[in-house]
Amino acid sequence: MKRTLVFAAVILAAVGFVFASTTRLTSYLFDDPATCNNCHVMGTAYTGWQHSTHRPWATCNECHTPHDFIAKYLTKATNGIRHVSAFATGNIPAAIRAIPATRDIVQANCIRCHAEAVSLISEGKMDAGRYCFDCHRAVAHGPRALALEP
Repeated sequence: MKRTLVFAAVILAAVGFVFASTTRLTSYLFDDPATCNNCHVMGTAYTGWQHSTHRPWATCNECHTPHDFIAKYLTKATNGIRHVSAFATGNIPAAIRAIPATRDIVQANCIRCHAEAVSLISEGKMDAGRYCFDCHRAVAHGPRALALEP
């Protein structure tokens, strides 16, 4: 019995190592934008970001994940599971769209970084029911982001 458990643990560790190595799993723990480009369907978004005004100031995670440590990694894990599932099943949409939770995270991060500008326009002059990126879509992903619109 003990020998079987040790053997199973070794096999499980080997499978885990191969999985982590082939998927570059540890790279997803950090903030390198090239990691987001590991998936070929993100090529347009990544290229757009490279040509955008936000490139010197913000990485993918600066905009697309919460800044609280636990919330950030919980978001990365849940999105990662969803992305792997889509890839594994071949259920990859032709046009990549942010889910509502991600849109809310991006909105909160726009406001966090641009709080001063938002405070100047939020005194009844701005439609508070809209996302910043409804009007400013090309800012974070450059002019090529307009091709990502519905």
